[in-house]
Amino acid sequence: MPNVTRSESEVAHMLNEVPVPSEKRYGLRQRGTEREIYLDYNGSAPLDPRVARVMVPVLTERSGNASSTHRFGQRQGALVDDARDHVAALVGGSPSGVVFTASATEANNLALRGAVETAPARRDRILMSAAEHASVARTAEWLEERGSVRLDIIPVTDGGFVDLVKLESLLGPDVLLVSVIAANGETGVMNPLAEVSELVRRTGALLHSDVTQFVGWMPLKMEELGIDLVSLSGHKICGPGGVGALVGNSQALRRLGPQIHGGGHERGLRSGSLNVAGIVGLGAAAAIASTERATESQRVSQLRDRLTRALKARLPDVSEIGDATCRLPNTANLRFQGADADAVVVNMDPVAASTGSACSSGSIEPSDVLLAMGLSREAAFEGVRFSLGRFTTREEIDLAVDRTVQAVTRVRSLSGEEA
Repeated sequence: MPNVTRSESEVAHMLNEVPVPSEKRYGLRQRGTEREIYLDYNGSAPLDPRVARVMVPVLTERSGNASSTHRFGQRQGALVDDARDHVAALVGGSPSGVVFTASATEANNLALRGAVETAPARRDRILMSAAEHASVARTAEWLEERGSVRLDIIPVTDGGFVDLVKLESLLGPDVLLVSVIAANGETGVMNPLAEVSELVRRTGALLHSDVTQFVGWMPLKMEELGIDLVSLSGHKICGPGGVGALVGNSQALRRLGPQIHGGGHERGLRSGSLNVAGIVGLGAAAAIASTERATESQRVSQLRDRLTRALKARLPDVSEIGDATCRLPNTANLRFQGADADAVVVNMDPVAASTGSACSSGSIEPSDVLLAMGLSREAAFEGVRFSLGRFTTREEIDLAVDRTVQAVTRVRSLSGEEA
C-alpha cells in the first residue's frame, strides 16, 4: 500500500492528540426523580465522550475498506495503523503484533483454539488458572471434551491469586499453553505475572493472559515480562463495545491457526473487513487509558476505600473477598453475611452492582472463582462486587453507601438475620 501521511486524515490527527477537557466528570444521571449510580465498570464501562468524538467522523464522513489500495482505503488503513500503535503501547507490545477482533472473548478463543490447531503432537496439555474468565475456561473445557488437549487447572489461594508452587509442579515439556488472567473481574485480585512468566518460559510453552480488566488501571509491559499473548476489549476501558484485540509477539502469532477464514485479514489470523470506527474508538480509549490510568487509579482507589470503610462501619458482618493488598484499585467484592447477594443487588436499585452467581441448567449456581478460593456455597452467594470507574464521584459513593445499607438491612430482616 502506498505511503499515507497522517495529515491526510483529520480523524487520525484527532486520535493522536486526544483532547482532555478541563471538566471530565459527568455527574449523576437522572432517571425521573431518581439518581442512577453505576458501579459495574467491570461489567462494562461507559463510553468516554472523547472516544465517541473521534469515532463519529469515521461513521459519518469516511468511506472505504481498510484493505483497499485506493485513497479511500488508504485513509481507513491509516486510521487502523494509528489505533494499532495506541493498543500496542497500552500493553507494552509491538504494533505489528496487534490482531483486531470483535471482543476479548474472540481474542481468547483465537489464542487457545489457534494454538491447539497448529500444536505439535508432543505438546497436548493446557494449563489455566481457576480464576479465568468464562471465555477462557469454557473454551479450554470444550477443547478437552473434544479430545484436542488435556486440561489441568492451576489452583488459586484463598486470597484469589494463582498458586505458584502448584503451577511449577504442573509444568512440563508436554504443556502447549498456560493461561493466567492478569486480574480477575469478580474480585479484582491481580496475579503475579512476572513470577508466572519466569516459570513458564523454562518450558517453551506459550503464556497467554486475559488483561481485559487490568490494562485500564495498571501498567503492563508484555514483552519485558515475557508474556506471549494478551487479550483485551474496548468496552472495559471506556471504549466502544464490539471490538477487542489479541496482541502477541511474532513467534507466538506464527504458532496460531486462524479461526475465521476468508480474505486473510489481520496477518491471516482473523478474516473479515475491519470495523474501522470501532478500532479507532479502541485506539482512542487505549491512548486515554495510557495517559490517565496512574492518576485515575489513585483517585478511584480512594473512592473504593471510602465505600468499603463506610459499609463496614455502618453494617455488621461485612468482609472483603480476596486479598485486598493485590487487587485492582477500582474493585471490591464484599460479603454481607446473612444477605443473599442477588436480593441485595435488586434492592439497591438504582445503584448498579453485580454478583458472581449465574444461571446454569435452570438453576442458580455460585461463582466458580469464589468456590475455587475456598468459599462455601453460602458465602459465595453473599458476595456483591462493586466496580468503580472514570466517571464515579464521591457524591455517588456516599449515596451508594446509603442505598446499600438500606438494601442489606432489608434483606437480612426478611431472612431473619439481625441487621
